[in-house]
Amino acid sequence: MADIELCRQLAEGVGEGGSQLIQQIFQVLIDDDEAKAMLAASPPATAAEIAQKTGLPQTKIDAMMESLFLRGLIFKLKKYEPMKFYCVRTVPQMHDSTVLTPGISREALDLWKAYMKKEWPEHGGKIMSVVPNSVMRVVPVNETIEPEAQILPYEDVAKIIEGATTLSVTKCSCRVIDGACGMPLEVCMQVDRAAEYNIERGTGREISKKEAADILKMCEEEGLVHCVDNRQVVGHVICNCCKDCCLNWSVMKGPKKWVSPSRYQAVVDRDMCSGCESCIDRCFFDALSMKDDIAAVDAEKCLGCGVCAVVCPAEALSLKEIRTADFVPAS
Repeated sequence: MADIELCRQLAEGVGEGGSQLIQQIFQVLIDDDEAKAMLAASPPATAAEIAQKTGLPQTKIDAMMESLFLRGLIFKLKKYEPMKFYCVRTVPQMHDSTVLTPGISREALDLWKAYMKKEWPEHGGKIMSVVPNSVMRVVPVNETIEPEAQILPYEDVAKIIEGATTLSVTKCSCRVIDGACGMPLEVCMQVDRAAEYNIERGTGREISKKEAADILKMCEEEGLVHCVDNRQVVGHVICNCCKDCCLNWSVMKGPKKWVSPSRYQAVVDRDMCSGCESCIDRCFFDALSMKDDIAAVDAEKCLGCGVCAVVCPAEALSLKEIRTADFVPAS
């Protein structure tokens, strides 16, 4: 267990220096020498440079870097020779990487659970106050989009998968922490570099494009919402989010939200709607209600995910293109 002052400095490095919970998470995950090595890896440094800064033998640093990498606290910059290492930089990055570590203690997970409930909404809101756009965006269920709509490649999860070189799947880090919803766990997929990272760490397993498509189909049937990086080129994750556990929905107030809506909105064909109410409970965002025994859509609340249309027996629900894309341009 690491010294609390070292943990405070590490918490400060991920933007939460005042959070006792983040300090405690670091404290249960590492010891003093590991904390010093992590601090020495900010900015990125080689093993030799970290050894010099800490006064620890390089052989120990070499072993420590690999161990901390496997625990999601240190990351590798392989483009350098010799390779450089850097300390975890943000709370969301730390959340996803540490939670998936095989054998992580229940104590650490309970601390994460407390943090996500008590402190994450405020911290996430601070992040949104300084970033130009939403961090994530909804990707609609393709089969629910009106035929005449133009589906762009970065809006189609099937095309994202088809264009990937490497794919992996991990457990949903949010549901590993909580999981009270009972939704499937092994559903979060990574693309290319992110997939290679999880495969190397052993936190994810490589999957085929066929298996990825099957996972997406299962998620749609379960009512999980597809979310991806808010960029034209998806190079990291395809999350399949539940309503109760996922961190994305905790930061959805104010002019800028953590998750941007898709370009689509649910629409109801009033002549076809049978009033069965199958769609109502599927909506995470309270965008659906019944009016005069017909389903009605609140345009302000609808994020255009399409999970409502998947279960409509009368096929009265579909997605109509109404918005322009609001993403971070590809660099």
